[in-house]
Amino acid sequence: MTIKVREIPQIAIDFIKNEEGCILHIYKDIAGYNTIGIGHLVKKGEDFSNGLTEEEAENLLRKDLLNTAVSVCRVTIVPLLNEQYAALLSFCFNVGSGAYQRSTLRSKLNRSEYAGAAAEFPKWCWAGGKKSKGLYNRRMRERNLFLTNIVVNSGELDG
Repeated sequence: MTIKVREIPQIAIDFIKNEEGCILHIYKDIAGYNTIGIGHLVKKGEDFSNGLTEEEAENLLRKDLLNTAVSVCRVTIVPLLNEQYAALLSFCFNVGSGAYQRSTLRSKLNRSEYAGAAAEFPKWCWAGGKKSKGLYNRRMRERNLFLTNIVVNSGELDG
C-alpha cells in the first residue's frame, strides 16, 4: 500500500520553529538528548562540530518532518485542513509518531471527533514524570492552531 504524503505547509515549519527555537550549536534538550537546530535529535555519526546556519537548520527540520508527515498521513484517515495538519506535525515531531498512533487524540480524530481530538492536546504535557508548564502551553498553542477555521461548541472541548 502506498501512502500519499501531503506536502509540509510553511505554517508547520514556522510554527515548529517558533516552538522549538533555533539553536545553531549542539545542546541538551529537556529530556537530556543532544539536539541542534530546530529540535533535531543528533544521530550517531552526525557531525555538527561547526554548528549550523539558520538555513541549514530549517532544511534539517524539513528533512526530519518528512518522516513525521509519512507517519501522520499513514494513520490519519480523515480530511485535515492545513492548520490541523500543521498542529499534528508539531505534536508528532515533539512526542513521537508512535505516541500519536497509540493516542486517544488520533482515535477521536479518526472518528471525525475534531473537537474531542483537540481537547486531547493539553493532556500531553508531561516530561520526565512531571507536568511541564512549557509543554502544556505548547499543547494549547497546537490545539488552537488545530481549531483554526473550525466551528465547535465550547462544551465539546472539555474532553
